[in-house]
Amino acid sequence: MRTVHRAAAVLAAVTALALTAACGPAEDDGAAGAGKPTPAGSAAPSATASPSATASPSAPASPSAPEDGAGGDGPGDDVFPCGTAALTFTATLAEPTTGSYLLKITNKGSRPCRALGHPVVTFGDLDGAATERGEAPGIEDALLLAPGATAYAGLMGGPDDGGPGTTVGSIAMTMETDSDLEQTPLGAPTPGLHVSPDTNSVTPWVDNAEDALSL
Repeated sequence: MRTVHRAAAVLAAVTALALTAACGPAEDDGAAGAGKPTPAGSAAPSATASPSATASPSAPASPSAPEDGAGGDGPGDDVFPCGTAALTFTATLAEPTTGSYLLKITNKGSRPCRALGHPVVTFGDLDGAATERGEAPGIEDALLLAPGATAYAGLMGGPDDGGPGTTVGSIAMTMETDSDLEQTPLGAPTPGLHVSPDTNSVTPWVDNAEDALSL
């Protein structure tokens, strides 16, 4: 009886092992399939980067204004009155008996300017300025001096005929500018110039020496 029970138990154990062996590989294959690594290079392709926007070209720089602030000589540009800073000045004896001198200015600057009115001339240490003789043109019609150009005026101290007067050895000149522009007077030697308080005079600026001495 014991032998029969033992045989039945052994048979049941063998049957259970056989069932386990039959079911085992199927479960292992499923698990192995789930755990397999993804082959290299099989990943989904990354999204293509959008091209960057093209930068707009920068606007060309505007030309700078002239550093000195002076008027130009192009169309529509202003031409300012000449000041002594832009000029050279000489005085040459023209007629000794009347104490007449030819005054000459030259534009030494790089821009044109206008020689307005009459030169403002003082005599040595004497007070006052030379009396204006002749009519000068208005600002719009004043003599235009291009760089290197010259203008002339005639200065007369007056005859030394025994009348009242003073002898001076130099004169100084500034320009009419129709403004409050500060100017450094330009000097010139005039040895023995007799200055009469009643007959001294100076002409307006003109473009030639002959007219300057005949006005």
